[in-house]
Amino acid sequence: MLAERMAGVARAITPENFASLLDPLMREVLQQGFTAAGAHEGTLWLLDANAQNLVPAFNTGPSAQKIVNHFRQPLASGVISMVLASEQPFIENEVFKNTRQSKLLDAALLVQTYALIAVPFYFLKNCCGVISCVQLKTPGSQAPDPPGFAPSALIPIQTATTLISRLLEYRVLSSTVDWAAD
Repeated sequence: MLAERMAGVARAITPENFASLLDPLMREVLQQGFTAAGAHEGTLWLLDANAQNLVPAFNTGPSAQKIVNHFRQPLASGVISMVLASEQPFIENEVFKNTRQSKLLDAALLVQTYALIAVPFYFLKNCCGVISCVQLKTPGSQAPDPPGFAPSALIPIQTATTLISRLLEYRVLSSTVDWAAD
């Protein structure tokens, strides 16, 4: 019975209401993971209601208000969608050279994704999204390229993703069984 109630709560979580579940500790865990990896910013992507797109539900960058709950990444294209489908982590420098990398968001924000880390995001044992972080550059800029991600940069992103998943599950469990915070 508890599992059914938890599953019902999970179905009610959407990209539009997800950010309201993130308390300051959860936001800090994500930010620390992105910072430790050497990322400029990071995004938590969730499936939309029709399971046709990934939607940014949380972002730490300067364009967060522009993309969170507004941008749609079709599941048929892009590295982020590939990570969701394969449930495998991904790390690549000079990702802009990868033909599988979708340029939709870059074009909308007038940036170039130079390096990308993406890991599957699980909630109640189901892969329902992706957490990604990037190093960006301005197209046509003569500034030096970002340093890229070392292979070890994957570890803080995977750690933050696991912690966020478990903290969210605890929060949902707590509200489902009506555990009051002391």
